[in-house]
Amino acid sequence: MTIEELNDILAIDESYRIERTISTGNMDKFQEAICAFANDLPGKRQKGYLLIGVYDDGRISGLKVDDALMKKISGIRSDGNILPLPVMNTEKVETPEGDVLVVEVTPSLIPPVRYRGRTFIRIGPRRDIATEAEERILFERRAAFMATFDATPCFAAKIEDLDLDVFRNKFLPKAVSQDILESETRPVEEQLAALGMFDLANNCPTFAGIMLFGRNPRRFMPGAYVQYVCFDGTDKTSNVVNEREFSENYCELLPKLESLLEMSVIKQYPVPASMLREDMVKNYPYWAIRELLMNGCMHRDLQSNTPLRFYEFSNHLEITNAGGLYGNARPENFPMINDYRNPIIAGAMKSLGYVNKYNRGIGQVQKELSENGNPKAEFDVNLLTAFAVEVKKCSVQNMTGHKSEGTSQNSKGHKSTTDEYRPFGKNVMTLQERIVDFCSEPKSMADIADFLGVKDKRKARERYVDPQLGITLERTIPDKPTSRLQKYIAIKKGTSHT
Repeated sequence: MTIEELNDILAIDESYRIERTISTGNMDKFQEAICAFANDLPGKRQKGYLLIGVYDDGRISGLKVDDALMKKISGIRSDGNILPLPVMNTEKVETPEGDVLVVEVTPSLIPPVRYRGRTFIRIGPRRDIATEAEERILFERRAAFMATFDATPCFAAKIEDLDLDVFRNKFLPKAVSQDILESETRPVEEQLAALGMFDLANNCPTFAGIMLFGRNPRRFMPGAYVQYVCFDGTDKTSNVVNEREFSENYCELLPKLESLLEMSVIKQYPVPASMLREDMVKNYPYWAIRELLMNGCMHRDLQSNTPLRFYEFSNHLEITNAGGLYGNARPENFPMINDYRNPIIAGAMKSLGYVNKYNRGIGQVQKELSENGNPKAEFDVNLLTAFAVEVKKCSVQNMTGHKSEGTSQNSKGHKSTTDEYRPFGKNVMTLQERIVDFCSEPKSMADIADFLGVKDKRKARERYVDPQLGITLERTIPDKPTSRLQKYIAIKKGTSHT
């Protein structure tokens, strides 16, 4: 710093940016001043200056700055009394009137900064301890500056690690209006960046991009998968009867979770309604469990190595994801107040139709559970590093009086799978089992879609039939998958297929 630059600083009236002192031994005063400058309560983003060896009126006192004083003042930065560590520079300026020790402090990007646990701020020319409201302002400033994890660049990834076909064909048509897509001429990197999924400065995807469209998200986030386990008892010591891992990107994983619910988890039970009729009641309401699963995917801590766990027991479901309540959401205000740990992913899931972001999901879950005869979901919001919910199965006693959607027939006389049916040899049949039972004789895709009550044959094939091919169903014309004469038939037990 030159003498001319020092004179410019001396000419500034003592304000929130300037503190003058002739003392050389009041370390508390020095550190409180540095802490206050770092907090920059006015938010002007201008550096603050502690001038040692200067009177209040701006005159230089004639101080002689030696190495011991320089080391003592410079040591403030790293002695651990001020946290987070301040960004500061210490410099001696020699003038004809004497030396001035200038401590230049840069406003912190992550306030509040504290000196020995107290937050000091500048109120005009004086310093003081921040009130609760003033600390709140500093906290909000920190939150606004610091990018959430899903917005940060994944430096180890490249554009090739994204499945751009999924981005173009599955995401963009739902996230961007058709007229904008038709006029879009920007490179794909800029398109991704506009949605928060690519970092142009570092030429790499963000973690949101990897999670939504990555070819292998677990390569960059080891815990980025869903673990489903079905136990035959009431706790984790019971035998495992089914286990799957879903580790695809969200555009491909979320539809599979929907299929898992429909095909395996949601079952229907016959409950006598009269001497001649039975009503069908589900063990769990589909939309309630879907909402809880999607919330788990949206709010999970992607930095954790722990997967989202979806466990099915004989009498209840458990969903546990890494990361406790986030931001403004706290145990005392849950579920009235929510916040988003992964706002870019939350926005993308809303565009895809998996969440609503209206903070009404938990209320809807409880309502649907009640209408289905289930007890209310139980949330454990006091876990520090995880969030857990338990949903108890609808008991036979609770089923009475809770009707299903009734009995209706489709155009070909088949009873819809969401309506009343009479189980074949069992009291409980999953949707997968009902499809297999229906296909005991060859059935066309139109027949299956009609049986399911689904108008879109492609949707019926992708969601309900393709996942079962080679496992429970097979094509009658395997060499011509797209043949107009193609039909599907259940694989007989004991038959080997390759």
